[in-house]
Amino acid sequence: MATMIDVMKRAQAALDEIRPAIQMDGGDVELVDITDEGVVQVRMVGACGGCPMSMVTLQAGIERILKRKVPEVTGVEAV
Repeated sequence: MATMIDVMKRAQAALDEIRPAIQMDGGDVELVDITDEGVVQVRMVGACGGCPMSMVTLQAGIERILKRKVPEVTGVEAV
């Protein structure tokens, strides 16, 4: 079983891979925490912080990629 530190590192690496696409639109995403249940908590910043489409980006993009690359992830939420 993976340690929480390992899961955090892999989640951060996955976010680092998709970050350039988010930054092209003037935003960014920060990894805040991962709950014991596997929910990744992120903070949408920059243009994404107030964008009404940020929830679509979060669910259709970030959550899908994180779940694929880090199987321990059960969901993603903005905090």
